[in-house]
Amino acid sequence: MSTPRTAFLPALLFLVLACAVPDAPAQDFSSRQHRFRVTVVADGLAHPWALAFLPDGDVLVSEREGRLRVIRGGRLLPEPVRGLPDVRVMGQGGLLDLLPHPDFRTNRLLYFSYAADLSGGATTHVARARLENDTLSDVDVLLRAEPASRGRVHFAGRLAFDPQGYLYVSVGDRGDMERAQHLDDLAGKVMRLHDDGRIPEDNPFVATPGARPEIFSYGHRNPQGMAVHPGTGEIWTHEHGPRGGDEINIVRPGVNYGWPVVTLGIDYTGFTIGDGLKHMPGMADPLHSWLPSIAPSGMAFYTADRFGRWKGDLFVGALVQRHLARLRLVGEVVVEEERLLEGLGRRIRDVRAAPDGSLWLLTDHDPGQVLRLDPLD
Repeated sequence: MSTPRTAFLPALLFLVLACAVPDAPAQDFSSRQHRFRVTVVADGLAHPWALAFLPDGDVLVSEREGRLRVIRGGRLLPEPVRGLPDVRVMGQGGLLDLLPHPDFRTNRLLYFSYAADLSGGATTHVARARLENDTLSDVDVLLRAEPASRGRVHFAGRLAFDPQGYLYVSVGDRGDMERAQHLDDLAGKVMRLHDDGRIPEDNPFVATPGARPEIFSYGHRNPQGMAVHPGTGEIWTHEHGPRGGDEINIVRPGVNYGWPVVTLGIDYTGFTIGDGLKHMPGMADPLHSWLPSIAPSGMAFYTADRFGRWKGDLFVGALVQRHLARLRLVGEVVVEEERLLEGLGRRIRDVRAAPDGSLWLLTDHDPGQVLRLDPLD
């Protein structure tokens, strides 16, 4: 018995909506330094989490629900990339960050972080695979952030390569704050690996009995932003505080960033965390903090010439406060902060500088959008 033609209409409608760019006009905005236009590149995404630009002009977008999408020629392709491993979608977990290898043009290696099942629950994983013809192959899991837990929050998952080719991975405390101080546990840490997953011999805790040798720094709550400073090559991160106390830090070997022993925030109940300490010898103070919380996510330095008066500035997406933060730096000191796009009223999940000098954003809602910022002056 043949299937009625009307049965295909819902699927056809989905494909049309998934690759269509909305007819809404671009919006123009003014800031202290630039006038700029915001254009919707793609719509209809399910909680998009990360952007990655490929040398051939393709743009990758991860959806937290476990799909990897492609924007090609300015259009969102209706079919996702094939070949992803099993992704555990739960709470804040799912498919997370994306990072092409520095030599992607020749080796086609894509790194990605995601939540996946492991004995005892789920945890953050990092894998690499070869991306060809919109298909992933030779998937190799480089890191499983053990031990797993049944918590639904604070997977972190941001990725970055430094100029020496080391891979950095952030993992949150998984909602169990004390884990961030335990060196036999990968929760609440930033890890450093070789690009094939091997552990560098000069990692700070390689020779520490009982410590996990992958660990580069510890005492982190939930680092959901990571970027390489264009001048120094150091890894900068930001992370969610509790109520207040969102932080920007420069990640350095063996440093304890304090969570939860010291924090500028308080518990969601209104009570202090631990002894309520703001500082402690031997634990690093943040470079910059937000009180109240903006809920930062995504992070990028701007180094191009198109937005010339933004060159060298740091951009951070805000989820709760729903804006794009622009930070002007002098060395390691934030001397100016400006809130952009407050009028959009959108949660900003990721921010990336494109090869052509435009700024791209992801809005964290369902359906979510890919936005592009271009200068008007």
